[in-house]
Amino acid sequence: MTQAEASPVGPVRRWPRRLRRLAVAGLVVLVLASSPWLWTTLAARGHVHTVADAPTADVVIVLGTEVAADRQRPGDRLAGRLDTAAELVASGRATVVLVSGDGGGASGDEPAVMTTYLAERGVDRRRVVADPFGLDTYDSCARAREVYGVERALIVTQSYHLSRAVTLCRQLGLDVDGVTARCDSCSTALLAEKSVRDYFASGKAAWDAVRDRPPAVRSPADPAIQNALRG
Repeated sequence: MTQAEASPVGPVRRWPRRLRRLAVAGLVVLVLASSPWLWTTLAARGHVHTVADAPTADVVIVLGTEVAADRQRPGDRLAGRLDTAAELVASGRATVVLVSGDGGGASGDEPAVMTTYLAERGVDRRRVVADPFGLDTYDSCARAREVYGVERALIVTQSYHLSRAVTLCRQLGLDVDGVTARCDSCSTALLAEKSVRDYFASGKAAWDAVRDRPPAVRSPADPAIQNALRG
């Protein structure tokens, strides 16, 4: 009788060990791939609030996103962010609003639409400053600090995006607290989709922070925030 005939279960017994090794390797890869997301999530702990328990700050930063199809009104998610910022101003938790978005975006001029919408919601236009070169979250944070001289602020966006926004701004030297924006029309499917997108976007956020990249558009110092606070 040959050895193969005497030990027919030998190869079968080796498979569980191989599967265990594959499982461990897969777990290691998952942890490494998730480390940027874990960083943005853990670093933001203690700095994420609702409107009701938000701290105070002179400035509230509203991050831009798509405007509506007519290019004149904010999309639903952007409207939720702006409504939340208007609440913060009305309650005295903030004085000046920095609307930061893409002035030449595919869907329209985000900061211009944001400014008009806030004015319609009772926010004094003199208290609204528009940054048309907040091309992404990192740029919005970097320019708030470098161009507009913001040191302390609240930042408003939806829950799936908030931890990344808070962590990036704090990494760039801003003392920020995040406030969760309204998202009344957001379906469960949309929230899940955006959460997955943000999971992957955290990798770019970590890379931008590690290499300390400059914002895409560099501008000279702008006193608009200080002027608005004095006005």
